[in-house]
Amino acid sequence: MRNPQLNKHGELQHLLTLDGLPRAIINQILDTAAPFTEVAEREVKKLPLLRGKSVFNLFFENSTRTRTTFEIAAKRLSADVINLNVATSSTKKGETLLDTVDNLCAMHADMFVVRHESSGAPHLIAQHLENTGRDHIHVVNAGDGRHAHPTQGLLDMYTIRHYKKEFHNLTVAIVGDVLHSRVARSQIAALTTLGVPEVRVIGPRTLLPTDVEKMGVRYCATMEEGLKGVDVVMMLRLQNERMNGALLPSPQEFFKVWGLTADKLALAKPDAIVMHPGPMNRGVEIDSAVADGGQAVILPQVTFGIAVRMAVMSMLGGSH
Repeated sequence: MRNPQLNKHGELQHLLTLDGLPRAIINQILDTAAPFTEVAEREVKKLPLLRGKSVFNLFFENSTRTRTTFEIAAKRLSADVINLNVATSSTKKGETLLDTVDNLCAMHADMFVVRHESSGAPHLIAQHLENTGRDHIHVVNAGDGRHAHPTQGLLDMYTIRHYKKEFHNLTVAIVGDVLHSRVARSQIAALTTLGVPEVRVIGPRTLLPTDVEKMGVRYCATMEEGLKGVDVVMMLRLQNERMNGALLPSPQEFFKVWGLTADKLALAKPDAIVMHPGPMNRGVEIDSAVADGGQAVILPQVTFGIAVRMAVMSMLGGSH
């Protein structure tokens, strides 16, 4: 069966999920991103790769980093960027998601960057475009429900590769609220595809999917077990807005057991890097001393995110 994210030539058509995306395509995105990191150092931060193309940012959920970095990335590629303020758009008047898409297609959209609270919304749009013969329009998933956040997963892989060079000899720990985290799902898919031999997940059982081991990871019940000798620590935000019912006693209790402190980080390798997709809850999942410390690469992640999103959009926009 054809991968819905690839066109008939095996090139990237949409970026919807890292699940099932071939290793070669992931590496191609990371390789394409590398020279884009230098664009920020130039006096004129522009490349003509998407000149004349219209990129519509459809954010049905709040976002600061993701929306801003997508906008910067598209503008650096010389695209025309249209930010749709969904809070005041016609969807609030009852227009369906696909009607909105159809209307934007009539305005000659070339690419949709979609964040939506419903898992599968970007897939639905991509399927609709294909069914209606508009497969020249590309869809990038900027986060859908609990499902996936592929560009975050990719920028995390870029960050790891930048600092660690290789994937095949790493031990990586993902800590915290895996259950509600679309980022964790994308991270796990990418890490396993890229050949990381051991991916550990650490956190309270109430915040982990019941079949988490089926995702190809090792569950660790304590920070001591999980952080011992790791190369990379990926912290996750507590997603209070997605939690139904009391899954945790209190943020203070969570921090005591699962928060990343300097003492707990000392269990990892001395050159381990600390990552966080943001926004951070300081004093809940990460201590300020660690977040601002020498092993944290949290701000470089944001910088690399622009280059990775430029890579994705340039590959999509240049594939026809």
